[in-house]
Amino acid sequence: MLRLVCTKQKHRASPFPFSHGYFLFSTSIRKPIKVLPNLTDQQSFTVSYLQKSCGLSSESAISLAKKLQIEATHNPDSVLSLFKTHGLTQSHIKNLITKRPGLLLADLDTKLGPNMKLFKSLGFSGASLAKMLNKHPLVLESDAQTVFELFRSHGFSEKDIKTLTMRLPKLFIYDAKKTIKPKIEFLKSLGLSELYIAKLLSNEPYVLARSLENHIIPSVQALVRFLGSDVSASKAIKGCHRMLEYNFEKVLDPNVSIFRSHGVPESLIVKMFLINPRTLLLKGSRVSEIIGDVKELGFDPNKMLFALAVCTMARMSKACWEQKLETYRSLGLSKDEIYSAFRKQPMCMINSVKKIRKLMPFFMNKLNLKPSMISKNPDILLFSLEKRIIPRCSVLQLLLSQGFIKEDVKFPHVLKMTNKNFRRRILSKYEAVVPDIVKAYKGKIEFQGFSSSFNV
Repeated sequence: MLRLVCTKQKHRASPFPFSHGYFLFSTSIRKPIKVLPNLTDQQSFTVSYLQKSCGLSSESAISLAKKLQIEATHNPDSVLSLFKTHGLTQSHIKNLITKRPGLLLADLDTKLGPNMKLFKSLGFSGASLAKMLNKHPLVLESDAQTVFELFRSHGFSEKDIKTLTMRLPKLFIYDAKKTIKPKIEFLKSLGLSELYIAKLLSNEPYVLARSLENHIIPSVQALVRFLGSDVSASKAIKGCHRMLEYNFEKVLDPNVSIFRSHGVPESLIVKMFLINPRTLLLKGSRVSEIIGDVKELGFDPNKMLFALAVCTMARMSKACWEQKLETYRSLGLSKDEIYSAFRKQPMCMINSVKKIRKLMPFFMNKLNLKPSMISKNPDILLFSLEKRIIPRCSVLQLLLSQGFIKEDVKFPHVLKMTNKNFRRRILSKYEAVVPDIVKAYKGKIEFQGFSSSFNV
């Protein structure tokens, strides 16, 4: 049982050494706990409302009562009713009011009501609405309609705007004409279409949170200097949505200097950036580490394979690299065979662990390829098992069973053929005499596996 003890008594001294205030304690633990201080009638009314209508604790309610004064319940009741109409639960409302208590007194006719209606039209309600508002509740008091109309006038679909809203709702508190429009216009000046800008910004809305003068323009200028033209810069931005979030002056230039110091020619540095921009946007220490590892494996800094190796390593953390090495080792390749494959085709390490675990057993069990054969032909590790390898193997299986080809066929060569060449040299060549070849290619004849291995 809990009981309230007043420490201020005129005729009897308190048994506790406190000079003033009220304290609450449990008779079981006898530990005094401070009760919140006296409140004015106005504050008491606010606290009572926050507790009963919004589900706040007494402590939270009293804390908020210092910032908020509810004189009448009509507007707060209407606000809560509006929230519930849009699917917000009591728990959602509690969190929302705790973050933004002033919403209870917000103007329903000019701000709150129209904004809730707008967000509903974008597909926000219930849990999705609560998740978005929890990030930035101030959007309910913003001029959201003006921001929405600006995006629509620049080619953004409602789906694009919904994605923007969920990822960065605070965009709706920005001044549409002064803050958002100039950034979109600048992106247009780079030759980017409205359709692409909508795609870029819906994927990376944080670009709009960057300063145009202090970040976006200087970064693009640094990119143009590095690549040599506006056109190349535009292509690079299209290739990497996150590019405009980086500060190129602080990141790109120092990393370019690191590559130069290792004897990498300018043309190859540019190619690496175009292949994988992240390669030149990593921390300088990581860039130096990757260059050192690649050179140690015997790659020549003047060759394209060096660029591919660096770009591949730059795509993953060191821990991820080690995990992939271990996966290949566990499936039969020695460390030397893995590195041999990497030297021939660096992109074989881009495969996910999941894909490696699918490909290697298939090659060894279904195709009877030895690990050493795979190491000698690492290009086959780049192909899709479902879209290329199995369909072509099914065709070879059918032709082999009917005696149209022999086991001395160069199997990796067949996998490496372009789709056009495979159709011309295999499908079209045998379709008249083996009608089922098309069925096999389309997966309508199950691939059973080869009894012996092909030549490599």
